[in-house]
Amino acid sequence: MDELRIQKEVTITKHVELSYLLSLPKDYEENYETSYPLVLFLHGAGERGDDLNLVKLHGPPKLVSERDFPFILVSPQCPFEQRYSTWHLYMDDLNALIDEMIEKYRVDKKRVYVTGLSMGGFGTWEIAKLYPEKFAAAAPICGGGSTKQIERLKNVPVWAFHGAKDDVVLLEESERMVEALSEVGGNVKLTVYPDANHDSWTETYNNPKFYEWLLSQKKE
Repeated sequence: MDELRIQKEVTITKHVELSYLLSLPKDYEENYETSYPLVLFLHGAGERGDDLNLVKLHGPPKLVSERDFPFILVSPQCPFEQRYSTWHLYMDDLNALIDEMIEKYRVDKKRVYVTGLSMGGFGTWEIAKLYPEKFAAAAPICGGGSTKQIERLKNVPVWAFHGAKDDVVLLEESERMVEALSEVGGNVKLTVYPDANHDSWTETYNNPKFYEWLLSQKKE
């Protein structure tokens, strides 16, 4: 008797639910034929929870009310389901969020960027490493992470920032990531603020040269 083999394909759908802030350029509605860069911002541990106002405490979501950023800014909030909730638990969700932004808004898919601070700096390294095909550049601030599979970031320009006196996330965290990426031929640089402690993001996000660099990066 011949053996009967049945192969069944199953599609698994994951429900994703992340609260986020969204900011569009002031001329978005007027220039309906223009596509815009997309910046994904990942906040730090102190801004986790279910109050989106917390996301406005630091970085681009704080500055967007006083500046006309020439990009679409999406700033999700990491849930605080448990003490150890971090962005690493929500990588698939963040990837799905980017896809949603691309589907719903006029996003230039060659100019998608990720940046974040502290816990969000760790998240920036991780999501860029997991989905390097998505990002034209990454800018982790006072972050770190695992150097495993760092070679996946070889073709993604990275500019990292850290305070020399940081006693929350030690400078060595960024140095280790930058050195590992440099060793595999990555396009990476590190700016160290000699007098800064953990807050190395205020100076970074206030610096016009940061945005000039970020927005000049483009996927081939």
